[in-house]
Parts: sequence; structure tokens; C-alpha cells
Amino acid sequence: MKTPNLRLRWTLAGISAAAATLLAGCGSPPAPPAGPGATAAPTAPSAAPASPGKPAPPVAATPPKISTASNPRDYRRDAARHLYDRNASRIYEGKLQPNLYAIGVLEVHLDRHGVITGLHWMRAPRHAPEVIQEIERTVYEAAPFPPPSRMGRVTYTDTWLWDKSGKFQLDTLTEGQL
Repeated sequence: MKTPNLRLRWTLAGISAAAATLLAGCGSPPAPPAGPGATAAPTAPSAAPASPGKPAPPVAATPPKISTASNPRDYRRDAARHLYDRNASRIYEGKLQPNLYAIGVLEVHLDRHGVITGLHWMRAPRHAPEVIQEIERTVYEAAPFPPPSRMGRVTYTDTWLWDKSGKFQLDTLTEGQL
């Protein structure tokens, strides 16, 4: 009689799947891949309890607005505005100089909550590795991004225009060049 054997097999498969799901949340997150070509999203910093004499870790000032964009091109404007709002003192005011220090094209992958799931450099400014690191840090510190309510998740691309002063503009909101 094969029915009890089949039932047992399905029961064991279900238990194995449940155990695998539970164990998946128990491990430490994978280390991000090396190199500027493709980086994985770091996990959200855990809220360490404040000990006497030490301040609590900073918390995002305001939650991001919800994006109603229906495509990645429209979402790019919401994401650029979000980055500008979070980095107001670092935005280059006015038209950029003709010779920029670095230009990079970065693809950002977000889940339905606006959490970064990955970054991918489409054109990394390899002559300026410090700019690569600073752009990635800036993007991660701006998270979470506006949740893409109409798309579920989104992958958008923007071009970073980097001045030698360390200030930047995004191509989406640029004021142009001289």
C-alpha cells in the first residue's frame, strides 16, 4: 500500500521546509561582495540598547513619503528628491563646473517597503574609489526610500555628478553645467 508511504513523505517534506525556514532567520547576514561592481545591501543596523554614558544610535528623522510612481523612470524623481532632502548640505548649488571630478551611474534595487536590496554600478568612477564608497554610503544612509506603492518593488538608475568639493547633483534634478 503506497498511500501511507506517500503521506509520510509529504509530512517529512513539510517539516523539513518549516525547519529550513526557521533556520534561515538564525544565521548572520552574508558579507557584502568585494569590489565596486556589485554590492549587496547591508542589513539594517540593530538597535543597540543605550548604555549609561552613551547616546542611543540615531533614528531616521522622518519616515519617507510614499511614492505613487507607476514606472521606474517616475520613481527616479521621488528617489532623487528623497536623497536631496536627506543630504541638503551636500548638494551642489547652481550649475556644475564643466570638468567634474567623477560621474557614476548607479542602479538601486528596492523592495516594496523602500528597503535597499542591492546596488549595481553600471558605470563606476574607478579613478575615484573614495567617491564610489561615499555614494554607496550616502544611498544606504538615506534608506528607507519612499515605498513604491504602485509597483511593489523597483529598480531605478540615476547618474551621480560629483564635484571636486565633495558636493554632488543627481542627473534627475541637475541644474546643468556651465
